[in-house]
Amino acid sequence: MTSRLKIYQFAHSPFCIAIVQAVRAAGIEPELVNVSNADRSEIIRLTGGAYYQVPVLVDGDRIVYESSPESQDIAAYLDEQHLGGSLFPGRTTGWQAIINRYLENEVESVTFKVCDSALIPEMTDVVARTLIVRHKERKFGTGCVDAWVRERKNLIAEAVRLLCPFEQILSQAGGPFLFGGLPVYTDFLLFGIVENFTFEETTELPDELPAIKAWRPRVTNFRYATSG
Repeated sequence: MTSRLKIYQFAHSPFCIAIVQAVRAAGIEPELVNVSNADRSEIIRLTGGAYYQVPVLVDGDRIVYESSPESQDIAAYLDEQHLGGSLFPGRTTGWQAIINRYLENEVESVTFKVCDSALIPEMTDVVARTLIVRHKERKFGTGCVDAWVRERKNLIAEAVRLLCPFEQILSQAGGPFLFGGLPVYTDFLLFGIVENFTFEETTELPDELPAIKAWRPRVTNFRYATSG
């Protein structure tokens, strides 16, 4: 179906992937606009200089982006306007507040390095690659990307350790998703992190995570019954 929803994204970003998949679960195929990590001027112009990160959601005349590093404003907006409370049902609110912070901080802080250690060295545009490396180094220190490349095997092992609680939940759960029969935002957030971790098959999802392997296509193919 034709959608008025537009998402400005980095294709590999776990947070963009989470939002895109939540929109698709609503029965909407969004228009995706890929932004250059080295040139974010399009986002800056779109938000009147208020924001430079992704994702940014455009819904008709509404432009929605995060108000702080800890916010989930885009997901909350989608839940209210398009998903009827399916992303944040009341019975899961407290648990999601705890688990989502764990995903966004502890887990993603390792999995993104696995992705970057494969993607950045393969960039052929020297200007774009240099700007991204400098952006990373301002936050994580000089030589960080080279260090991630050297430590990639250990980073993958650490990622598996951090993902093991979700493996345990899914293997022991009574339903197909983290909180039962229907996915909530935590499912989409975990999905985004896993897809970033394995982006473009640069990394295989380890065999130690069979329940997560089985859960991935369930999230990919899921559509809420009231969507569309």
